[in-house]
Amino acid sequence: MADSAMTFNSETPASPAQSPIGKLVLRWLLYVLLGAFALFYLAPLFVMVTTSLKSLEEIRTGDLLSLPREVTFDAWSTAWSSACTGIQCEGVQPYFWNSVLIAVPAVMLSTLIGAVNGYVVAQWRFPGANLFFALMLFGCFIPFQVVLLPMARMLGLMGIAGTIPGLIFVHVIYGLGFTTLFFRNYYVTIPAELTKAAKVDGAGFFRIFFSIFLPLSLPIVVVTIIWQFTQIWNDFLFGVSFSQAGTQPVTVALNNIVNSTTGVKEYNVDMAAAIIAGLPTLLVYVVAGKYFIRGLTAGSVKG
Repeated sequence: MADSAMTFNSETPASPAQSPIGKLVLRWLLYVLLGAFALFYLAPLFVMVTTSLKSLEEIRTGDLLSLPREVTFDAWSTAWSSACTGIQCEGVQPYFWNSVLIAVPAVMLSTLIGAVNGYVVAQWRFPGANLFFALMLFGCFIPFQVVLLPMARMLGLMGIAGTIPGLIFVHVIYGLGFTTLFFRNYYVTIPAELTKAAKVDGAGFFRIFFSIFLPLSLPIVVVTIIWQFTQIWNDFLFGVSFSQAGTQPVTVALNNIVNSTTGVKEYNVDMAAAIIAGLPTLLVYVVAGKYFIRGLTAGSVKG
């Protein structure tokens, strides 16, 4: 009986999916499916790029998905132009640099403060630490619209309403909940013995942070920078609510350009301006995307 059972099992044919040909077919089906999804999601970007390289005449008479018959960068030049009449500028150049002036300091400040907060909550236990972290976490789920009026009142009292420092302040405050969450979840995976050994050697609060924890934080720092930069650069609601002429970020300028009703609608200029506005976040993900994935999983396993 045992021999016959062994003979029967050894002669059982493999399922089609487990055969080499079946595995190859499934692999190619997966590639085709992924390729179809990639084409579907990249189609709008393709239309944007090709439209920005066409003349208005070709846009009116040509096919939406066709390649430009004659490549021209006039729309890009117009979209980037900094020609200003009074308080309004035609291109996105001054607003682009406004976004840079807002995003870079806000990302640096919110990342540094979030790192200190996460370090305190994860490694320096104190009465009310869990409540403090819960309140910081609660800030991640407050809708933008809820804080508009209180934040506007606060900016007015501080005398920075409608200014770039005011927008930096808004993004730092609103981003602290996320940055604290990221760093706290990462720092709880670092052994507490490191902190105890440093205390025995006489190291203080900031010495331990800057000499031990911060050098170990590169993965989560990359995650936080990408997250914060993307959120701040793509923000529209805070930008349109807390800015004025001359301090508006690029997203507000893009909305003004696209919704402009004066003269002939220049679709190629609109597309070029949209690509210029999205290039920084695209470049950030292209350059540091793999580090973003590594950082997200760096603190997932303790030990």
